[in-house]
Amino acid sequence: MAEPDVTIGQLLLAEYQTVKDEQKTRIGFRDNLLYVTLTVVAAVIAASAQAGQSAMLLAVPPVCVVLGWTYLVNDEKISAIGKYVREDLGPRLTQLSGAEGAFRWETAHRTDARRQSRKIVQCAVDLLAFCVVPLAGLAVYWGAGQTSAGLVVVSVFEALALLGLGAQVVRYALPFS
Repeated sequence: MAEPDVTIGQLLLAEYQTVKDEQKTRIGFRDNLLYVTLTVVAAVIAASAQAGQSAMLLAVPPVCVVLGWTYLVNDEKISAIGKYVREDLGPRLTQLSGAEGAFRWETAHRTDARRQSRKIVQCAVDLLAFCVVPLAGLAVYWGAGQTSAGLVVVSVFEALALLGLGAQVVRYALPFS
């Protein structure tokens, strides 16, 4: 019987490389979303202040909800890839190779004593960037005295969307592990 051109081990290593490439791409994209959010928020605040129009601040919440949700989805996929490598792909390669363990970094970096505190701080940063700052913009709008009934209704819906996003940020961060 002829040997196969591609072994199971080669297929699993190719799959590993593919998912790690996807993970790396998603990490870069996710991390850039924070910079994009800060840039957009700063631009809207500057334009609003320069024009003296607090209603322009109502542009911040939808931008933050969209970018924050995109950030969150990418972060979840990054974690899912890591879990897949740790719990599925790594053990299959370990069994196939007969070695003690494959891809030990996938679990080793998760045992750092400060990991939980970093995850808590990251959750706080995510909440600040995507929820607290736009909620502060809404508070400035509400307090500026330039409100209209229609825009107040819009701003209330924006606040609810931001609270919903905040709940999802916390939900995905728990149990901070």
